Amino acid sequence: MNTMTNAGVNLKGFARYLVNTKLLDLETTIEAQEEASKQGLPLVSHVVQHGMLAPRKIAELAHQEFGLPLLDITALNKELFPLNQVDSSLIDKHHLLPIFKRGNRLFLAASDPTNQEGIKEFQFHTGLAIELILVEEDKLTQTLEEVSKSADAAMGALLEENLENIDFDIGADEASQGEDDSLDVDEAPVVRFVNKILLDAINDGVSDIHFEPYEKSYRIRYRQDGMLYEKATPPVNIAQRLSSRLKVMARLNIAERRVPQDGRIKLKISKNQAIDFRVNTCPTVYGEKVVLRILDSSAAKVGIDALGFEEDQRELFLKAIHRPYGMILVTGPTGSGKTVSLYTALNILNSPEVNISTAEDPVEIQVDGINQVNINTATGLDFASALRAFLRQDPDIIMVGEIRDLETGEIAVKAAQTGHLVLSTLHTNDAPQTLTRLANMGIPPYNIASSVNLIMAQRLARRLCENCKTVEELPRTALLEEGFSEAEVAEGLTIYKAVGCDRCTNGYKGRVGVFEILPVTEGIGQLIMEEGNAIQLKELALKEGYYYDLRTAGLMKVKAGITSLEEINRITKD
Repeated sequence: MNTMTNAGVNLKGFARYLVNTKLLDLETTIEAQEEASKQGLPLVSHVVQHGMLAPRKIAELAHQEFGLPLLDITALNKELFPLNQVDSSLIDKHHLLPIFKRGNRLFLAASDPTNQEGIKEFQFHTGLAIELILVEEDKLTQTLEEVSKSADAAMGALLEENLENIDFDIGADEASQGEDDSLDVDEAPVVRFVNKILLDAINDGVSDIHFEPYEKSYRIRYRQDGMLYEKATPPVNIAQRLSSRLKVMARLNIAERRVPQDGRIKLKISKNQAIDFRVNTCPTVYGEKVVLRILDSSAAKVGIDALGFEEDQRELFLKAIHRPYGMILVTGPTGSGKTVSLYTALNILNSPEVNISTAEDPVEIQVDGINQVNINTATGLDFASALRAFLRQDPDIIMVGEIRDLETGEIAVKAAQTGHLVLSTLHTNDAPQTLTRLANMGIPPYNIASSVNLIMAQRLARRLCENCKTVEELPRTALLEEGFSEAEVAEGLTIYKAVGCDRCTNGYKGRVGVFEILPVTEGIGQLIMEEGNAIQLKELALKEGYYYDLRTAGLMKVKAGITSLEEINRITKD
């Protein structure tokens, strides 16, 4: 038996140990256990606080009895404690403190060597093997208080006084789904801090927020105008509290920390304004990294003039999207603005007279009047099956988030050949390579030539701040080497560089599209049929005069004073 009973009182764990080792008699131990329970204290804390036993004596005898190592916790550097491994509420609940992590083993400082419940709960939440190290109770309590005060002080320094008045409507049911609600009144500073981070991101026009735990530090970064920069460095020992708060807001399972999870946060910040965040968690070596993507529906309504087309490119794009059938492909890396370009086209075409359906992974911009489908491969709903369903629903315009495989490509091509306008994306470096990529997938060249109307490659360049940009002096030879023509240099080319001021970020504010548009003309179609490669396609397009590459389009933005040569080199130079 692991318990002993007297007058209906069960003794187990540390209480049983005290009686068995004759450190205290049975009656005294029962009274101490009852008092400790009333005060919400661990029994060992109650015994020490009331002078019933010296903490050093308890530790030494437990060391002899259980064979556990005995350590002076005050000699350790608290900044090195792996506190990001568990939620602080777990530390407070079980009076155990993580002090080392070696491989898959987590070492906990404990004054009660019989705390099996705590060991099991730490093991469950971390997925690590737990080992106890004995410490004196008074020193453990002192260290726990110091760690808590350090976190509160650091958090207080990061918060602003006016944050009390911010009211985020996250919706009903913020249940923690599978765990005790760890975000109670004591977590108010964490709630306020997360609200501040999200609100600042919205106000600053940020696209992504990264919450990143490391061994000895924690950082929060914003992606603004395509570039990441550090926003805050909260104390590492609140890492788990931050991720738990974000997971509660996204209605994810906060008890699950070993697999990635996806969710969504809808923040209603006024009666007429709500902002959506797409949330993804990913387990890393030192805890969960959480990334929030801000989904701004207004981005799809910026209008075609704000995208950054040159006049001839704008005309080609509008002509292509107003054709009754065929395919328009947009290509570029992740974060290059493909979705905004496609939704700009869909908003132009969206009217009661047409049926528009989209399949996306996931739907990032929600628009009234467009039938939008979230791809879910876990249930068998992939791009190909969604496309087949669309074709049975009397469509006029179809948008496919991405052509990833031959099956999806073939269905999209057939749809474009049978009287539907199809818009989609591919991941290639430029427009000519897109045509050869389709052929490499296995789509016959004659189907490509007869279905594709236009290909558009794009990048996003940061706009120079109009308040602080200044003229950049470069020698003639340097300008020629960058790609400007003799005529442009001779007529007195003026270019600008970034400086930086209180109205911008490092000299830039906002972004503009840089586009490479390739219409599939009769000549291009013939070359596709002859299985021409990307180099041949580019040469023919340049010869026909309808096309110029991304580099040339970027230099036009530099010449117009919209962006800097340094920025165009960043996004286009090999």
